[in-house]
Amino acid sequence: MMQESKMRFITIGYGVQGRKRAAVAGDSSVGIVDPYSKEANYKDIKEVPLNTFDGAFVCTPDSEKKEILKYLLEKGKHVLVEKPLFLESKEELLFLKNLAKKNGATCCTAYNHRFEPHFIKMREVLQSGLLGKVYKIRLFYGNGTARLVKESLWRDKGYGVLPDLGSHLLDTFLFWFSDEKVQDFKVLRSSSFENKAPDFFSFSNNPKKNSDMYVQFDMTLLSWRNHFTADIFAEKGSAHISSLCKWGPSTFTVRHRKFPSGRPTEESHTLVQPDPTWEIEYKMFLDKCEKNYTNIDNDIWIQEKLNSLYNQCA
Repeated sequence: MMQESKMRFITIGYGVQGRKRAAVAGDSSVGIVDPYSKEANYKDIKEVPLNTFDGAFVCTPDSEKKEILKYLLEKGKHVLVEKPLFLESKEELLFLKNLAKKNGATCCTAYNHRFEPHFIKMREVLQSGLLGKVYKIRLFYGNGTARLVKESLWRDKGYGVLPDLGSHLLDTFLFWFSDEKVQDFKVLRSSSFENKAPDFFSFSNNPKKNSDMYVQFDMTLLSWRNHFTADIFAEKGSAHISSLCKWGPSTFTVRHRKFPSGRPTEESHTLVQPDPTWEIEYKMFLDKCEKNYTNIDNDIWIQEKLNSLYNQCA
């Protein structure tokens, strides 16, 4: 548990994510808003006295986020909202961004994988130039939640696995390659094997030249052992991640190319530990609450890409 904060937070939506957020906040968690949970203090955000909290963790279904965020930001309350922040238009996202700025509030969309130790190490390696020019990156994210999604009243529809896991992969790409933000993507495969909405999705970028970096993202709800992999091939070697801490062991490997050819030398580090990302992200959020910060520009980019991909399948 994190050290107690002077700020007070309520949790809106007390499902899996909401329980995690409230637990990490510890004594700074002062209330739960959920119309269905017996543990909730309130059924609606507007029932909560404004003088009893400074911010909120918004862990609701996607369709409910817009009005809840609008209400909170109008009142100058800080918000950490579960990804994806996916609204109907860019203008709606810009409205929330400007509302936060106007009222001195911080609005962060939570992408906790940015705080995976090996994700941070990969970013450092890429920014150091150790690998030289990057030729190809492939990201895979799979879990085995197809049946749970099928039985959900709100999850098995629309874009399916794409906003759920694809948003994580797109955000990871932004985290590692911030200078490559403008990309055109094309659908390679969209399948609905067990669900109404897609439970497998694959897409790649559209390189303008044969020498441009090639990017491929694969995601599925049909990976019965939850797994994540990243493989980056570059001019001077390659870098690889296998698994996340929560599904560990998680391994990071860097291979150094041999010229003209030959088996590369490599360094590998494996972590066997609990998932540290929730506490680190909470600490980051507390810091950002002092700075009237938003990461909504990232949400705008991610939404544009998700919309483009979905429209290709329409």
